[in-house]
Amino acid sequence: MQKITVHEIQKNPLKYLNQVEAGESFIIVQADKPIAELKPIINSNKQLRPFGLCAGEFTLPDDFDAPLPEDILNAFEGG
Repeated sequence: MQKITVHEIQKNPLKYLNQVEAGESFIIVQADKPIAELKPIINSNKQLRPFGLCAGEFTLPDDFDAPLPEDILNAFEGG
């Protein structure tokens, strides 16, 4: 993510808005301190992936949600 100053935006706002429209994001800085983020709005019209898109491509074992073996559980819990 590029850093730009408030002064740079004031000089040519359309330049940066066009870049944001193309998908780029910026951190806006003032006196070397980040003050804002300029990024594209996520397109809410984007079509969602259909439910069951990967149906039949893999199967879950019957013990998928069974408790973990003690040694693996200890590794996760730092024991």
